[in-house]
Amino acid sequence: MAGIYLHIPFCKQRCTYCDFHFSTSFQSYRKDLIAALCKEIELRKTEINEHIQTIYFGGGTPSLLENSELVLILKTIYFNFSVSDNIEITLEANPEDIDSERLEFWKTHGINRLSIGLQSFKESDITWMNRAHLASDGEKAVRLAQKIGFENITVDLIYGLPQLTINEWQNHLERVVNLGIPHVSAYCLTVEPKTALHHQVKHRQLITANEDEQSEQFETMVAYLKSQGFEHYEISNFAKNECYSKHNSSYWQGVHYLGIGPSAHSFNGTERRWNIANNSVYYKNVGENESWFTIEKLTNNEQWNELFLTGLRTKWGVSKSALATIDTFTTSEEKLLNQYKQKGDIKENETHYTLSESGKLQADGIASAFFRV
Repeated sequence: MAGIYLHIPFCKQRCTYCDFHFSTSFQSYRKDLIAALCKEIELRKTEINEHIQTIYFGGGTPSLLENSELVLILKTIYFNFSVSDNIEITLEANPEDIDSERLEFWKTHGINRLSIGLQSFKESDITWMNRAHLASDGEKAVRLAQKIGFENITVDLIYGLPQLTINEWQNHLERVVNLGIPHVSAYCLTVEPKTALHHQVKHRQLITANEDEQSEQFETMVAYLKSQGFEHYEISNFAKNECYSKHNSSYWQGVHYLGIGPSAHSFNGTERRWNIANNSVYYKNVGENESWFTIEKLTNNEQWNELFLTGLRTKWGVSKSALATIDTFTTSEEKLLNQYKQKGDIKENETHYTLSESGKLQADGIASAFFRV
């Protein structure tokens, strides 16, 4: 099993909180960049010999791809790789890009999973986020996609927003559940450096939620979505009837994947590779030289850290057998593990270590406690 991630670095406008790699002034070189994406796909066709089980269009805003561009990318993948018959192909889409014509085209050309960026149902949130849609557009986009025949739909929500009350957050969750979708991704607002949000918070134009408020919203979300039949299978992800994101689950379980496009990351089990986060350097140099990517060989300690960082986020946990292929716990690590178990934050069975509900509130901290340098 393997996957391909494609980073489409096009956006209509800059969201205040976003620190992903993208450009809002891409029209002059978009053909060159799409050509470079296809060239990279061809150049790297020998790196994966397994069937491709997932393709994920992320960004940026992949829903800004023209129909011809989407078809060209998919044709290039199918020509150069062995693709599974039951492949999951996800496209991230913003509500303002969704209409009947686009949906019909995407569905006809193999897109079978949509990730729709709602973020909030509160109009004032959408405004300060500088999103390009209205709060009401999100629900309309989901309903339209369902009407066209998309069943595998996930939506993104953000909690810990400035002045978001617990009642408003509960209302957001109820509205998502009422949409009848099988998957929800919800992320706590993070103030990243060099973003417009960072500037606003620094100058006290916005005041974000404190840790207690964030925790309350997280616990409310977990309890409510569970009551509605959703399984909390990863810290930020919930699914009904095991309708997990196959692609993202591959990341968390150490499956090999290729990252295509500027700033995209790849992983083959022992090495990580990342492309340069510069559109012009990327499209000018793909296939010409190696200035557009970097490869890092992971040490045993780094592989150990990866297992804790990704595994503890999921219902599947950290595999004991995977750890054993790298090393055994030191005396101090054994002591730390027992402390977390006694506190009820870590659970252990015959094959894995997983986090309890209380442990999930401090997942990153627990994982980093086991990191080796």
